[in-house]
Amino acid sequence: MIEVNRTVSLSPERVFAVLADGWSYASWVVGASHIRKVDPDWPAVGSQIHHNVGPWPLVIQDATEVLAMEVNSLLEVHARIWPVGAARVRVRLDPRNSGGCEITMGEEIAEGPFRSLPKAAQATLFRPRNNESLNRLVDLAEGRGPHASRPS
Repeated sequence: MIEVNRTVSLSPERVFAVLADGWSYASWVVGASHIRKVDPDWPAVGSQIHHNVGPWPLVIQDATEVLAMEVNSLLEVHARIWPVGAARVRVRLDPRNSGGCEITMGEEIAEGPFRSLPKAAQATLFRPRNNESLNRLVDLAEGRGPHASRPS
């Protein structure tokens, strides 16, 4: 897997709350453009988010399925963008003694025509995109704080 990571002052619980909110998926996953449906038991293993990927009108409709989940620690998914392919994506949250956590996002091509791309080419594609996804994930988790504005 090609991995990126970031250490933050947020607790794993706070970051996982964003991962567990399937409706927030398009807000932090670079490339996802619209959420059509989230299974009610998301993020249980086997549950799915039905999403669109890409800019309108070149939208691909597909789904992401949970492969593994450990509350406040791990979310691993099979993200499909067929016919382009599919990727296995893992987000790990490792607590730090400081009260924060290290977020590690790994991704690899699991299916499709680009599966045979060399790791160096995959890294060139995934690292910048996944760094931006981590930035968005952290921003959302910070925004869920006790002083974040909430609708009445």
